[in-house]
Amino acid sequence: MNIPKGRTVAAALVVLVAGVLTACSGDDGPEPSVDAFLDGWQHNRLDKVSFVDPAGKTLPVADVKAQLKKVSGDLPGNPTKLTRSGDAKVNGDKAVSAVKVTWTLPGRAAWSYDTSVRLRQRDDDWDVVWEPALVHKDLKAGDALAIQRQEAPRGSILDGSGTPIVRARPIVTVLLDPAKVTDVPATVQQLTAAFAKIDTDVDLSDLPDRLTKAKPGNAVDVVVLRQEAYDRVAAQLTAIVGTSVLKSTRDLAPTREFARALLGSVSDATKEDLTKKPALYVAGDHVGHGGLQAAFDERLRGTPGETVVIRPATGDDGAPLFSTRPKAGQPIRTTLDQRTQTAAETALKDIPQQSALVAVRVSDGAVIAAANGPDGGNFNAAFEAHVPPGSTFKMVSALGLLDQGSVTADQTVPCPSHLAAGGRDFANFDDFELGNVPFRTDFAKSCNTAFVALAPKLGPDGLADAGRSLGLETVYQLGVPAFPGKISTGGDAAERAAAAFGQGTTVVSPLSMASATAAVAAGHWTQPTLVAEPATAKVAPGPALKPTTLEPLRAMMRQVVTDGTATGLRDVPGEKVSGKTGTAEFDNNPDHAHAWFIGWQGDIAFAVFVENGGHSSDVSVPAAERFLRALT
Repeated sequence: MNIPKGRTVAAALVVLVAGVLTACSGDDGPEPSVDAFLDGWQHNRLDKVSFVDPAGKTLPVADVKAQLKKVSGDLPGNPTKLTRSGDAKVNGDKAVSAVKVTWTLPGRAAWSYDTSVRLRQRDDDWDVVWEPALVHKDLKAGDALAIQRQEAPRGSILDGSGTPIVRARPIVTVLLDPAKVTDVPATVQQLTAAFAKIDTDVDLSDLPDRLTKAKPGNAVDVVVLRQEAYDRVAAQLTAIVGTSVLKSTRDLAPTREFARALLGSVSDATKEDLTKKPALYVAGDHVGHGGLQAAFDERLRGTPGETVVIRPATGDDGAPLFSTRPKAGQPIRTTLDQRTQTAAETALKDIPQQSALVAVRVSDGAVIAAANGPDGGNFNAAFEAHVPPGSTFKMVSALGLLDQGSVTADQTVPCPSHLAAGGRDFANFDDFELGNVPFRTDFAKSCNTAFVALAPKLGPDGLADAGRSLGLETVYQLGVPAFPGKISTGGDAAERAAAAFGQGTTVVSPLSMASATAAVAAGHWTQPTLVAEPATAKVAPGPALKPTTLEPLRAMMRQVVTDGTATGLRDVPGEKVSGKTGTAEFDNNPDHAHAWFIGWQGDIAFAVFVENGGHSSDVSVPAAERFLRALT
């Protein structure tokens, strides 16, 4: 049958138009492939996307993933947002889709730009054309995106008066040139001798290996020293063949020991830092480690300046694609007093065991010193130790007994050398006995057996109630970890007897005992504070303690110093000192005991703790004396 020429042309046009509409709409168009790619790129799941190279050759998904990672370079992870800008433009079996890409840089700035995704049609499917320009339009083969980082000035840690504790101080990095070191063992020996002169322990065990593996022209860093420490051995170090130095600054406290465990330190980002927060840190960043530096790192470090550039396989970086300026970190203001902190460090300086000294202002609960030893400590035992309080807890037991009228300060309470309770034998230190003496004498001389005899009067919860009235077991809001103590409650007769003089299951920290002592001195408990700005959460103060209880308790704590186990503090300058000693056994060996002293002078309450220090009168009381004398 013959069809008129006009109808043939019209039919052909209908077919052509229908074909164009089919290619540009619905599931047959390239948009679903673009959307699948964008979703897969953002969430690292490209298995449902097919790829070809610019010549049309099929590419394995694994190869595309590897290239995406390589081209993305320093940018963290995957883009945080990918959006297709309208429909794709189709030209036969080829298409181009405009895309907006947004990255969140490590400094948390958002970088957005437009790029294009090219596609090729294969049968009924659309393949994404992999090429570096897909990531950014200016990228070519061999290029990668790189971030040039400008560190922001770090915020200072301030003392209670607003004076910086941690600030930029001069440091010296000691380096070795591998090409110039001919006798490695001799060099290690010379370095070790120099560091010994400044009491600095440097692990040089891996130095020979690092010298061997160093790239030509690269120096090997040996140690970073404070300027004042370096100056003491500068001549000795520079005489070693191959050494050189690099001078710079680092945020540091006044001395290496100064509140070290509490303040923490600032050093290069570790592998763990980079793994834990890949969107925040990059290699070479300075990060707070431990203590306040870690707890407030994001506030202190500010926001680094970042410049995104194209880094070619060879040659210099290209012009900036995106840039932000660094934003300085904000300071934190603590309640620490530098003079009091220095006195606390002085008190612990010559004690070889782990030790701690915490000082709290009686009037407002502010922590004004938190020292750890030896050498500043690596663990903040001042706040975090979980240790038995020993006889310092007689302050709590006496408070409970006096408060409920179970005993008076002048009431006779016998002090035999031994006393049994709950099938267990309890003894005084060195088996001393006092005979029939007033309770205040039992307290001043630290008679364990007197408290064993009185323990039943406290009942199952009396000790815990007394301790809680002094703030023990109250969760502190300090901004850093701190243990508020855990008081023995209930238990059998033997446990209650032991707990009455701090030898049961009760555990405390030096901070919790300093805070409890401040409560006795003030007449009520106030939450200890460490960070004044930014302000931390407040805990309601404790109830007022009974004057009829406080008066005899304070008198008994004064008698400890005038005529008891802490007479070494009788002649300390300044206001009168009151307190309580404590020797706390921590295993079944009587020779193993922690040494304690808690007390106050004027507006300063404090606790001294020495791990396995032995008898308190020999160790913790002299440390308390050094502290108080250093203050005056």
